Amino acid sequence: MQRSLDRFLTTHQGSLARPRELMQLLVARQTDQGVDSIQFEERVAQAVADVVRQQVACGIDVVNDGEFSKLGWSAYFGGRLSGVEVRSGERSTIGPITARDAREFPEWFEVAQSLGGPVYSWVARAAAQRDGLGVGGTVPQGTFCTGPLTYVGQQQVARDIANLKTAAAGQSVTELCLTALAPSTAEFFMRNLYYPSDEAYVYAIAEAMRSEYLTITEAGILLQLDEPALATNWQVFPEMDLSQFRKWVELRVEALNHALRGIPPDRVRMHVCWGSIHHPHRADIPLESIVDLLLKVNANGLSLEAANPRHDLDWEVWTRVKLPDGKVLIPGMIGHYTDFVEHPGLVADRFVKYANVVGRESVIGGTDCGIGTRVGHPEICWAKFAAMAEGARRATTALWGRS
Repeated sequence: MQRSLDRFLTTHQGSLARPRELMQLLVARQTDQGVDSIQFEERVAQAVADVVRQQVACGIDVVNDGEFSKLGWSAYFGGRLSGVEVRSGERSTIGPITARDAREFPEWFEVAQSLGGPVYSWVARAAAQRDGLGVGGTVPQGTFCTGPLTYVGQQQVARDIANLKTAAAGQSVTELCLTALAPSTAEFFMRNLYYPSDEAYVYAIAEAMRSEYLTITEAGILLQLDEPALATNWQVFPEMDLSQFRKWVELRVEALNHALRGIPPDRVRMHVCWGSIHHPHRADIPLESIVDLLLKVNANGLSLEAANPRHDLDWEVWTRVKLPDGKVLIPGMIGHYTDFVEHPGLVADRFVKYANVVGRESVIGGTDCGIGTRVGHPEICWAKFAAMAEGARRATTALWGRS
């Protein structure tokens, strides 16, 4: 994993806006509408090539494939794991990621639900869906574990690796990255109807997904583990107190490390956030309450929200908690849930305040979460990336004395 040795590097945390034609193919494929496999593979490869060029043009150093081969995480396991059943019209997620906030702000949630739910700006979402841009496709399906989990996604992950490497050939990139779901977030999306206990289930997910983690890292690509549940699920389980939730997190960290055994930590980064949807977030668990557990994961990179109004102050945690040697922080320098394009000077300030606490070489600029499918239009995503790159240049000048 690269570090910011002579300048501040930039990256992002995953999903980017799918082109309209690709989104239509992804939805049709998910709903068994007879999509031609050759046409699909060709369209994905071309879209990945385009989106890698766009990331580079905007100044992103560590690039990914935009998660373009995936409709969304809730649909992810249908083709990657055996023992999984996809059911139309059924919900499989554990529960709402707003449960604690909903107890405190019931009237706000009542209004939000009447307008389609506490999601990102319903105006932006409606416009994006109208234009076929900016948002992930939605298919009313649930994913259920109904048998022993084994990994069967070898062809899919091989395609993702090949597409990304081909797209990056000849491009000025510092490093390549691919995302994969980590156990507790997989557990959130895929309901257990087979394993006798939560512990058995989360370890079964970990063992199955280990194959994908190994394949990505052995290909020389940085693995990003998407694991927002380690923070988000504090909202999902409002009946838990802090001690109980920490025990819940500890088990999942142990399972994740089981999946990562033998994989060099410097080939892995983990993304943790407090949920992606628009709601008050006053009940978010404080970073300081779980940071020691997050640092136990065998991943050298830790990606966290840092740009939104609830977590902009989290940099202060690192004045009290020492970042272990070798670890790198990837704080969000730009927000994923606002169409405001951050001023590069503000972004530079964020780089500097983290660098002053943990050291400039231990900071890479990131996004609060996957940005392209949550802002109102792809043009805003690219403008935000450009603002982050310019902020990184200004901060580099401030702390290295050159651009």
